[in-house]
Amino acid sequence: MGTTDSTAPALGAPAAPEERRGGSSVPDADGAPLGAGGRLLRFLPAVAAYLFLVGLLSAADTAPGDIARYTFYVLWGVLLPGTLVFRVLRRRPHTLVEDLAFGAVVGLVLELVAWSVLVGLGLQSVATAWPLAVVIPFAAVPRLRRHWFPRGYRRTSPGWSWSVAGTVAVTSAYMYAVFLSRNPVMPDTETTRQYIDLPYLLSLAGNAKHNFPLTFPQAAGEPLHYHWFTFVHMAMTDLVGHIDLPVVQMRLMVPALAALAMVITAVVAHRLTGRPWAGPVAALLIFAVGEFNAVYPNNVGHWTFGAPAVPLMSWASLSLTYSQPLLMALIGVVGDALRGRGAEEGDDAGRIARIPALGRGALVLTALFAVASSAAKASSLPVTLAGLAFAGVMVLIGTRRVPWTIVGLGAIVAGAQVFATAVLFRFESYGLEVVPFGNIERYWADPQHSRTAVTQSVVVAATLVAYLLNHQLRMAGMIPLVWRRRLRLEQSQWFLLGGALAGPAVYLVVNGFNASYFTLAGLSFGVLLSAWGYCEVFERAALPAPAKAALGAGALAFVLVLTYAIQHHAGDWASFALKAVGDAKGTESYTALVPALAAAAALAGIAAVCGLLWWAAGRVLPGLRRRGGVVLLTGALVAGAPALLLDVQQSREVPWDGAWPLPATQVEAARWVRSHSDPADVLVTNTHCRSESDYAVPGENCWNSLSFYLSAYSERSVLVEGWAYSPRLMSEKSGTFWDQPLLQLNDDAVYHPTAEILGRLRERHHVRYVVVNRKTGPESPALKTLAKQVFDNGRMAVYEIS
Repeated sequence: MGTTDSTAPALGAPAAPEERRGGSSVPDADGAPLGAGGRLLRFLPAVAAYLFLVGLLSAADTAPGDIARYTFYVLWGVLLPGTLVFRVLRRRPHTLVEDLAFGAVVGLVLELVAWSVLVGLGLQSVATAWPLAVVIPFAAVPRLRRHWFPRGYRRTSPGWSWSVAGTVAVTSAYMYAVFLSRNPVMPDTETTRQYIDLPYLLSLAGNAKHNFPLTFPQAAGEPLHYHWFTFVHMAMTDLVGHIDLPVVQMRLMVPALAALAMVITAVVAHRLTGRPWAGPVAALLIFAVGEFNAVYPNNVGHWTFGAPAVPLMSWASLSLTYSQPLLMALIGVVGDALRGRGAEEGDDAGRIARIPALGRGALVLTALFAVASSAAKASSLPVTLAGLAFAGVMVLIGTRRVPWTIVGLGAIVAGAQVFATAVLFRFESYGLEVVPFGNIERYWADPQHSRTAVTQSVVVAATLVAYLLNHQLRMAGMIPLVWRRRLRLEQSQWFLLGGALAGPAVYLVVNGFNASYFTLAGLSFGVLLSAWGYCEVFERAALPAPAKAALGAGALAFVLVLTYAIQHHAGDWASFALKAVGDAKGTESYTALVPALAAAAALAGIAAVCGLLWWAAGRVLPGLRRRGGVVLLTGALVAGAPALLLDVQQSREVPWDGAWPLPATQVEAARWVRSHSDPADVLVTNTHCRSESDYAVPGENCWNSLSFYLSAYSERSVLVEGWAYSPRLMSEKSGTFWDQPLLQLNDDAVYHPTAEILGRLRERHHVRYVVVNRKTGPESPALKTLAKQVFDNGRMAVYEIS
């Protein structure tokens, strides 16, 4: 597989002489020392991926200074302290890329601690220096000093390194095509549109710069019971790197975290499976292969089973993007503590044993990653706990012994979950409730009872099959792995299988759109097991080099043909499929599922025919025998790959549903306030809603309470802005602001101001500025006599209350 593990000492074996001496030479794949040129070439894939991303950022009008400052922030504020701490916690070195990948994730955890101290004590001005708290002890203490230049790394093969760099390049190119090149850093015209959630997420990052813990910035002082660690990371990027938050959000953070997710996925897959090439395969499955569908354009309204793994969610759901590296690292350290336990003797056990275990430090790392994951994305820990519980039950049944390692790991993860639920979330459910099949039952709904029992059973079964095809097809690699072992899995495999099953199971039991994030959490487990199984099938096929090249070319051709067919003929196919099932008018509850189900049936038919032809040809050509399975599995795994390519094309032709106007003049006023106010100042505004037409219709009703721009771009709390995403409102499922007298006081400051009203706002609520959006409604003339007008760009006016 192109790795050097075959030259490494087995776990527990004496170290090689070079490793014991701590010599300066790094052995290459053949054990010979690398020269200076060879050592530099090892970093060429990483440098190439970095320069490629820098080029894309530059093409997206990112200032060179911002790129340089962000590079400094990553190296100084995340990678350096995190890698040093990880080296202390792991027992023995494996590869440099593993140290750096896990170290970067540890750095994300450490900055949460640093943030709580800095903001809690009001020391934001010295945030750039916080890594010294790690660097100084590692420079001063002799026992720690050796972790600056550890010895004994095993070299990764050039093919593996370039493959992982390629996955990073794919993510970077995708982000440029659908996000970076489509969205300005700041709204620059009156017709600029932005996805509706982005200002809200930006407002939380601005709040994190000044508040510990965070508050809800659209209602000053309201507590925020939410997974808000993502926005701490954004705030620390600003405080440490001195980079403006909109630049962090709209340019730097998303591609960087996506790249980290690819690298940590590859590292974890290698560590758990013992197969280096499981790394790039898992990374591609989690990102480059999307949901199986036959609809184009596949806009938000066509998402049949909740949030997809890649389109839109990778850049609009910043908490998902931030949480993926943390969850994958958590899976890695938990799986490492379990790996090899219960494994059968043989090649598989030998591969795993050649990778040095993390040791007891895995327990500390589990605690760190679990706590960080707890409020990075609320779906991460429940799926992890379910995976551990499933593994524990299966091991108990198989061995009739209590798996104490699993119990201990479960206790650590459960403790983090309890902490998050009770302290951070305060038991808020955000509207989620247990309703079995509540998310999908609409597809088999039959309110008129017009179907027979048999027909209804078929519709229900077809709906479940459609769900599995849509979200789970890329998990097909786990089937041959489980089948070959006859359910005699080792503990780490039970853990991965449990997490892969738990994610979709929660989605089917818990009702609400946010339940789809449990499916995506399960995906992180499933792709590791699927890549593991695929590599085993690939190895057993023992393809010669020309056949490997043919398989790769064939997979690419299949993806391109499928992409072309969906893009140009999705409408015709849907019409044909609906007519075939007797739903020509498209009025049945299951209408949305028919195109994908019909496409799957057609592909299955083609596969069956090809399989028969392959079997017949194998009788004449012995080289084809026992190799059809790898071709079939490859086709199944890449069948969702058109989603990514179609998403790129769609971004050029069709705007995303949910992209609403965000005029530059509104942002200009908010940024003026940011430059002329203190973090403790509170604002009043008359804008509580967003308008799809930018208030082209006079007197348009306020119905959505989705205005977040002022708190976002001013980085200040607003007395009452848009309250749609408040934890209180989400749990109560009500659209009405909970404090009507306060809302009335807020609006009276604009439309019916008096000295008494403005004085009360200033003294009791610390309001300094009244920000008026005249498109929403012009201010009372009396406001100019009661407060000082300090800004006016025609559409927006700002008044200061003295």
